[in-house]
Amino acid sequence: MFTPQTLGVALLMMITSAICWGSWANTFKGVKNYRFELFYWDYAIGIFLISLLLALTMGSVGQDSSSFLHNVHAADTSNILHALVGGALFNLANLLLVAGIDMAGLAVAFPISIGIALVVGVVLSYVQQPKGNPIMLAIGVGCALLAVIFDGKAYGSLSSLGRAISRKSLVTCVISGVLMGLWAPFLTHAMTRGNTLGPYSAAVFLTLGALASCFLWNIYFMKHPLVGEPVSLAGFFRAPLSAHALGTLGGAIWGTGTVFNLVAASLTGVATS
Repeated sequence: MFTPQTLGVALLMMITSAICWGSWANTFKGVKNYRFELFYWDYAIGIFLISLLLALTMGSVGQDSSSFLHNVHAADTSNILHALVGGALFNLANLLLVAGIDMAGLAVAFPISIGIALVVGVVLSYVQQPKGNPIMLAIGVGCALLAVIFDGKAYGSLSSLGRAISRKSLVTCVISGVLMGLWAPFLTHAMTRGNTLGPYSAAVFLTLGALASCFLWNIYFMKHPLVGEPVSLAGFFRAPLSAHALGTLGGAIWGTGTVFNLVAASLTGVATS
């Protein structure tokens, strides 16, 4: 499989990962009159397909014992299950994040949720696998925590300007962030215990778990939405091709960022949620 051989390549992949994770949500803002519960089916399909594609290409270079299919065959079943559970947790967190974006807007929901996720994920992953410079990690976590606090305060100050604010949206974003931070330790376990999953295999099972759990989480939110009236799956099939394309693109962007992060971490030893 392809892995970065130099720190420079690993750093470039990390930067690309950060750009992907920070930009995929713009695809949801690009759709019109398309409920997030329906958008999310396209998104979940997109993250799985891109992870599988990268595993069968970049992850299968050389066809040695570390290649995707060989790694899946050799990995412990418990590690595969940990990756699937991590994907289900991520999926619930991400559904709440998209709901938060729908309620509070991208500029508010995204930094609060992802900031909390960064703090929780880095701390728990470091406790489970203490790699990297603890001082630099602590500084990064502290900056993320401050960003979350200031963003929340800025959103709360909108009430003094006569603009409506939603406490429900803030609670949704906070819960999303905590759950978002919990999937990383499951993936860390899958990649560090016994016969481990490689980065490409881990990404495939993570996103497979996310897609499969849509039949639980997303169907629930379709029947009991946080915003608006219940929605049926018929709306998914009536949506224009452009809406499906944006949803799938959003998933592909996030999935690419996740694979690149996991692959780069194979050299640097530090992955983030």
